[in-house]
Formats: sequence, C-alpha cells, structure tokens
Amino acid sequence: MQGRASVAIELGHEARGFLDAQLRKHKAARSLSDRCRIVLRCADGLTSKKIAVELGRSEHSVGKCRRRFAEHRLEGLSDEYRAGRPRSVSDEQVDDVIKLKLETTPKDATH
Repeated sequence: MQGRASVAIELGHEARGFLDAQLRKHKAARSLSDRCRIVLRCADGLTSKKIAVELGRSEHSVGKCRRRFAEHRLEGLSDEYRAGRPRSVSDEQVDDVIKLKLETTPKDATH
C-alpha cells in the first residue's frame, strides 16, 4: 500500500550551505538541527519513512517538517508560536525588582 506522495525538496547552494552551517553550530537548538537534518535528507531523495527510522523520529514529524520547508523555505524551520498561559508579570514589574535588587542593601547584609 502506497502512502501519500512526498513533497519534493530542491535545495540551492545557499540553502544547503545554511543548513550545513546550522548542523555545525555547537549552540544551535536541538530542534533546529533536527529539522535541518530532515530537510537535507529530503533533498537527497530519501523517503519520509527512511528518514524517520534513520533519525529516530516519527513519520508524521518528518512529513510536517518537509511540508513546512516546501511552503516557507528556511523560515519554516523555526518553531511555531504556541499558545499558552498569558504572562502574569509585566515588564515594569521585572524592572522594579531588578532595580530593587541592584540599588538597595538588604537588612543585616554587607552587599
């Protein structure tokens, strides 16, 4: 039984260079480097199933990465916005706490 056809990924010289550079960075986020590996293997013509087995990821995540890259190119590699709990502390409150800690001396303390 054949699955859906995969989106073909074609990489130019600049895009491939960027992806390779991201893999070499020591401080690159793990999620970004995983997506770069997926895209590079997609461009090499591997199927999503083979890539998933090779990298220890699910076929769904490989397919999602492939589609996002095909649609948005390099911008598709960054993390998507995730909804969550709204901030409970404002920027002004953070500034006030920092000022308080830096500009005052605690009671019975030397610094």
